[in-house]
Amino acid sequence: MPRPAEHPAEGEKERERGDLRVAVDREGPVRIVTVAGELDHDTADGLRAALTGSADDGIQRIVVDLGELRFCDSTGLNILLRARLDAETAGLRLELAGPRPVVARLFAITGADSVFRIHPDPGSALKAPGPAPDSAPGAQGDASAPGPMRGGPDE
Repeated sequence: MPRPAEHPAEGEKERERGDLRVAVDREGPVRIVTVAGELDHDTADGLRAALTGSADDGIQRIVVDLGELRFCDSTGLNILLRARLDAETAGLRLELAGPRPVVARLFAITGADSVFRIHPDPGSALKAPGPAPDSAPGAQGDASAPGPMRGGPDE
């Protein structure tokens, strides 16, 4: 799984603003958006731009790798929620992978963990075929969908 780098590999695009790094890559029919640093009101444009892409390029899924995201506020959460709706409208699935406990806790507190399909790590996200776009995460008949991911020291 590619990680944000100082110098992106050929074919990989990287945007950086403030303390947020966003790298976009592709593995077959999956667009991989890797996010590192802090996602907030001041840094959100990089992620917003990376998630706004054409579905005409054969992409079937978008996996957002959150493994290196140290902080996410309500602006970041809203961008992810909007991107999920936009992806569904385009006939795509947007899934999340590897959130750190502090970010997973944000999803748990807000209930977003019941809206997103959240994989424990990017590798499992790429292997999982996942439900059809109109199926809710964990819906009956979707045995491969993980339950809500929880995190934090007091859970």
